[in-house]
Amino acid sequence: MDRKQIQVSDEEPVVLREEIRRRRRKKAITSSSSISMDQITVEFVLPTATWGSNPDSLQLEVAGNWTVEQVKAQVWLKAVTSNLCPEFYQRFSPDHCILLYQKKGNLCEIYDKHQVFQTLDCIRYWRALKKDVGKIQLVPRPQPSDESLQYQRYLNYLIGYDVTDVSNVHDDELEFTRRKLLTPRRIELCDRDPKLYSMDPWVTRKPLPEHLLSKVSNGHILVVIHMSTASHTIKVSIDDTPVLASFFNKTANKRVLLGIPDNVCETDYVLRVCGRYEYLYGDKPLQNFNWIRQCLKNGEEIHLVLETPPDPDLDLVQKEDWAQVDDCTGVAGTHEQLTIDEKDHERVFTISMWDCNRKFRVKVLGIDIPTLPKVPEFVVFIEASIFHGQQLLAQERTTSKTFNEEVLWNCWLEFNIKIKDLPKGARLSLQVNSNINLKTKSRLLYYVNLLLIDHRSLLRQGEFILHMWKMPEKSEESSSSINADKLTSATNPDKESSMAIAILLDKYCYPVVLPKSRDVGRDVGAVGEESEGGERGQREMPNHLKKQFEAIVTTDPLHPLSPEDKELLWHFRHECMRDPRAYPKLLGSVKWGKQEDVLATHRLLERSSAWDSSGLDVGLAMQLLDCHYSDAQVRSMAVRKLETLEDDDVLRYLLQLVQAVKFEPYHDSALVRFLLKRALRSKRIGHFLFWFLRSEIAQSMHYQQRYAVLLEAYLRGCGEAMLQDFRKQVEMTEALQKVTREIKTMSADKYDVTAQVVFQLRQKLEILQSSGLPDNFRVPYDPGLRAGALMIEQCKVMASKKKPLWLQFKKADPTTLSKDPIGIIFKDGDDLRQDMLILQILLIMESIWETESLDLCLLPYGCISTGNRIGMIEIVKDATTIANIQQSVVGSTGAFKDEILYQWLRDKCVSEEKFQQAVERFLYSCGGYCVATYVLGIGDRHNDNIMITESGNLFHIDFGHILGNYKSFMGISKEWVPFVLTPDFLYVMGTSGKKSSPHFQKFQDVCVKAYLALRHHTNLLIILFSMMLMTGMPQLTSKEDIEYIREALTVGRSEDEAQRHLLDQIEICREKGWMVQINWFVHLVLGIKQGVEKRST
Repeated sequence: MDRKQIQVSDEEPVVLREEIRRRRRKKAITSSSSISMDQITVEFVLPTATWGSNPDSLQLEVAGNWTVEQVKAQVWLKAVTSNLCPEFYQRFSPDHCILLYQKKGNLCEIYDKHQVFQTLDCIRYWRALKKDVGKIQLVPRPQPSDESLQYQRYLNYLIGYDVTDVSNVHDDELEFTRRKLLTPRRIELCDRDPKLYSMDPWVTRKPLPEHLLSKVSNGHILVVIHMSTASHTIKVSIDDTPVLASFFNKTANKRVLLGIPDNVCETDYVLRVCGRYEYLYGDKPLQNFNWIRQCLKNGEEIHLVLETPPDPDLDLVQKEDWAQVDDCTGVAGTHEQLTIDEKDHERVFTISMWDCNRKFRVKVLGIDIPTLPKVPEFVVFIEASIFHGQQLLAQERTTSKTFNEEVLWNCWLEFNIKIKDLPKGARLSLQVNSNINLKTKSRLLYYVNLLLIDHRSLLRQGEFILHMWKMPEKSEESSSSINADKLTSATNPDKESSMAIAILLDKYCYPVVLPKSRDVGRDVGAVGEESEGGERGQREMPNHLKKQFEAIVTTDPLHPLSPEDKELLWHFRHECMRDPRAYPKLLGSVKWGKQEDVLATHRLLERSSAWDSSGLDVGLAMQLLDCHYSDAQVRSMAVRKLETLEDDDVLRYLLQLVQAVKFEPYHDSALVRFLLKRALRSKRIGHFLFWFLRSEIAQSMHYQQRYAVLLEAYLRGCGEAMLQDFRKQVEMTEALQKVTREIKTMSADKYDVTAQVVFQLRQKLEILQSSGLPDNFRVPYDPGLRAGALMIEQCKVMASKKKPLWLQFKKADPTTLSKDPIGIIFKDGDDLRQDMLILQILLIMESIWETESLDLCLLPYGCISTGNRIGMIEIVKDATTIANIQQSVVGSTGAFKDEILYQWLRDKCVSEEKFQQAVERFLYSCGGYCVATYVLGIGDRHNDNIMITESGNLFHIDFGHILGNYKSFMGISKEWVPFVLTPDFLYVMGTSGKKSSPHFQKFQDVCVKAYLALRHHTNLLIILFSMMLMTGMPQLTSKEDIEYIREALTVGRSEDEAQRHLLDQIEICREKGWMVQINWFVHLVLGIKQGVEKRST
């Protein structure tokens, strides 16, 4: 195998030399004028400058097309030939030193050794300053201090992954990205307002919804302000900026009573929510604070505490050892700078990919697996495909061979795509498939991806041994199934037992670089072609095509485009550029495997102003961040739009944006930088980013490294106070996980929990509490809350297979007014990421309804995944399951008693007025969840995962089963109805059978309004839903699964038809409610626990 490889490797440079000679004959040596243009005079300050009588520096004429590595070697060579410090220059290699230069008072490092010198940022900087001679320092490569190594270990502990471990990478992208993210972090830290960051007020710019405005009398609200032992109630306008000035005016003569010294004013104080770490600070009107809106919504009094502001010095950031890297690091030059055309081959050091006119090929050497699977497949073959996003550019396959521990092919696969046409982000997908015979469909066994152009824009060359990912055991999915894990460019870290594939790519004498662009001024051909295409593309669209165009543009994101549609959009691309709604369709029609089309698209995007001047459409921007778009310019454009999102909305979409990072071809991207910047600006965003990333790092080996690099970049800038908070939360999670696992082993595979087990739990918690458990910690799903000591006598083990812990903590904040503890369910053994995604979409639905002034009383309780199949769930106060209510009255037959729920609500309400309010709340919340669960296809709904609060708020829990992955019982699917609307629910609304009632009519109205409101945001919901399925589903997702939401939202039908459709679904539920009751009865009788815990105390 080795001999063949050497032969192949030798063959490639020969071809290239011939090519160079041919081009030299075509045009003789370069003119002297362009040589002088390419020469750059640089003074190099030597590392031996302080060594006695040696010269401090050397001046060198640097050829613009030398690489940084060559420049360093030339300096070294000159030092050696001049016999400078032989004991240094002859002992060490050039790699012993790094290159630094000064820019605006900062030291910057020239980091990328493969970069062409004339493309460096320092060259642009010197030219801007009109400097004839630039200055670069050579400094011995710094070694990390003990302190910085210790700090790195601390960060690795918080991340849950060692970011310095490069044992599973085939290039330096990981380290490269770590260094590059230093620049945006520094910029953000320089611009950060220390006071604003330390208090992080949680505000919104959205107007106060109508239903909240109705709760405000004459634009004024009452606020209770507490100081030490005293309190004072004042009436303030909702348009007031934080009420301190009003408060100090109104209490001028009561200062002594309130304990406020005379020598202080309002600027010395700040207002904080009683019992929460949430500040009312800044110049925003009172109504814009989310806490104020929450109090208005829940009809609660507003209690604030007057105190001195927190010390911004607590957010101190540890100084970095690293120098900033060159802004242009990893950026290639233009084609004209890199091309071998018209150049003396002696002066060629890098080659433009656009000069490579031959077809791309790969040699599949073979596969190797340490141990064959238990049931080995008969025959296997390799399918090699080149993708850009989801667009297949070319595909080839090997012959089929018998599956053994080692299978050798040793064959070249030549693709129907030229090297010059490979776009950045193109990935070579290698799959081991099996087929028993020609008639059966082949099955995907193993897969791995390799980006053909690396993070530096260099074409990959030479041999690669890639460790492949195994398809999940039970998966019968074909290779066309959709899942984010299948897009990863990471290789399997389990090298000992994983399948490995060996491939060989063509090798060249020099690095082959993908240019960043063509120099349009020189490239006459391209300009002519574009202007001609431009005229054709700018022609007025005929009327009969305008209708067709409008029809294409208004289709939903899942609507497939025909080849004719794509041709029309591309032909009239200039017209498309005027309408941002057309961008996803147009960019989906680009032939990304054609260099001319890609360049034309980039030029269009650069020249178009319609996108930036249009209003923000989150659905549209999110669409360009999904798996179909791999082009960096397209994705940057989408992120540019998201820059205008306020913090409140960034939080709303944060989980989905973190998932969208999986669709980026490279670790460093505009999206990663956006998330980093926004997290460094707001502690609240930073808190959730920490947990969303940490949970993925623990569970998603496919994207571990990428998320770890982003999390490290954030932790290096979030400040000491946040780091301490994260440490406490991580320690608490680890301690509770240990206890849960010990409890599980004591009562494995039993649903019931004995008194002995509960006693053991309390004993273990007692020991934990007295031996170094953090005395308080921020609650991971609600950072405004700080939990204190465990209330051990109220803690228990829940009756479920996974043995979750039911924990009660005291509130740590002394200003809290409520005596209620903080209730947390700690789960080990369930992946809560799917629940989180569903709850997040429920929050987004709630915000959609809010814009239409609908309050559907959803209760998206706190739920967060904190590690590998571990997490925390909020215990909702005064809530119980429908099953508990039914059981508590008449045992399992309670499922058939329609009046039980009605009676329970009546008993919980102290007055008729309270009861009527509870019924109202019930019908709104029931309507909200009916519509939401129907649109999202949430299955497995039974009386143990639908809950109700004592104030009538119905809500669903446990979203482990969505879409068609519904559970069946005795072979019969349990999903007989579109959503849960049983006779006992209808009884609360005052109706039964086919009868109607005012409450039921109102319920229907609420459902219709909610449903139509969601349909107005069809594209956003479709894109969030499909992203959720691709990134958060344990099962692989088929196109049919994603299509579900189109049917549920009645895409393409009129409002009247949609309304009729929903009312029909309500009727189906009324007719088949008795079937659901049978299901619930079975559930109660057999005590079937389907991964659902009883949440009652």
